[in-house]
Amino acid sequence: MFFFKNNNKPVKQGGNFSRYLLIPMLLWAPLLLADVLPRPVGLEPEIAFWRTVFSEVSSESGLIHDNRHLNIVYGSVDIPAKASPSQRRRVFNKAKEHYQQILEQLARGKRKNLSAEQARVLALWPGNVSNKELGQAVERLRVQQGLADRFQQGLIRSGQWLSHIERSLELAGVPAGLAALPHVESSFDPTAYSHIGAAGLWQFTRSTGKRFMQIDHVVDGRRDPFFSSEAAAKLLQDNYRALGSWPLAITAYNHGVTGMKRAVKTLGTDDIAQIVHHYNGRAFGFASRNFYVAFLAALEVEQNAGKYFGVVTKALPRDELVVVLPHFVPAAVLEQTYGVSRSALRESNPALMPSVWDGSKHIPRGFTLRLPRQQTSAATTEDVLAAIPQAYRFDTQTPDRYHKVRRGDALSAIAARYNTSVSELVAWNGLKSRHRIRIGQVLRLPTGDSLAAQ
Repeated sequence: MFFFKNNNKPVKQGGNFSRYLLIPMLLWAPLLLADVLPRPVGLEPEIAFWRTVFSEVSSESGLIHDNRHLNIVYGSVDIPAKASPSQRRRVFNKAKEHYQQILEQLARGKRKNLSAEQARVLALWPGNVSNKELGQAVERLRVQQGLADRFQQGLIRSGQWLSHIERSLELAGVPAGLAALPHVESSFDPTAYSHIGAAGLWQFTRSTGKRFMQIDHVVDGRRDPFFSSEAAAKLLQDNYRALGSWPLAITAYNHGVTGMKRAVKTLGTDDIAQIVHHYNGRAFGFASRNFYVAFLAALEVEQNAGKYFGVVTKALPRDELVVVLPHFVPAAVLEQTYGVSRSALRESNPALMPSVWDGSKHIPRGFTLRLPRQQTSAATTEDVLAAIPQAYRFDTQTPDRYHKVRRGDALSAIAARYNTSVSELVAWNGLKSRHRIRIGQVLRLPTGDSLAAQ
């Protein structure tokens, strides 16, 4: 069941010498931030829209709006609790149909004998709006699901990693304010996955992530908030070196450096407001166009969390021992050696893939391992290394094994032959579908002792 809501209410949008030095420094701080992360006046309507999405509208509601003029918000729609993606789409489509019919009538020139709803929709537009513009607005109808509850949860989660993120940004020469970017990407959820395969706190794709961290069937650094934060800092700095401005560098995090260079060349300007409003590149869609303004809104909401959410108590950083392993080590050995549960090890080391936990692969040499301090018998990093039995300190990784797909092969039959599962084969090979393999394709196999010989 869905309900349309009118949008009638306004949107909420040391000694004496050192004391004298402090005053100008405090005055300079906001000026420096505004200089590095400018908020052009022309982008304030877009920032206000995302501020509302992040701070006022819960994930059980959606705003029906124009996708180019974000100050045009027609109303809102309720989303059924625990709605599936298909159910949610049906609710959104029904909501858009309601306003589509009204806009089509107005686009035909109807200006008299309007219903209250028609008059309200028309009043959202400037008085001289043309029939053509209203007709085009039909195609621009969009529903944005609210994120206020998820944003608040993200604020709480962020406390676990924020100090590491800020340190990583500082080391890379990236403005500290960019620590708010995961609010836009994942609501600080390290388990987040997108429909295009982006993963983790910073939503790296495999191709981009591989430039900065290990991503394979043994380790996926995207899933680890610490590894991925260091990688994000490096990527943002690379973007800035290539583009020369932080608004462009931030937008390039979504649209790519090449895409932003193309936008600058096409319009002949690096003014982010001009690009947001006037660039019509083929791949410069809603997400790219709104990435910088959404970030600015997220930064504002984060910095004024008490105003929007009341008292927010952030999670504390985890108390963990951190050690870089000098050898390849089986995960089971760490469990036995330190008395740490498998679930606690996995939670502290989310980058390690299933192949490590099922024993097919060792934890790799050089891996930065984290052990929950309360659960481990080791007191120092030196204790961690010294306690690993000599017999389980390996100089090489367990070798990979492969199967070359032949005519008539199906993934289920291959899994049965090697005493594994289809889901394991999919995970090990990064397959997009469990139903599609091709003749000649080489599949990597789990390498446990139970595997049959090829």
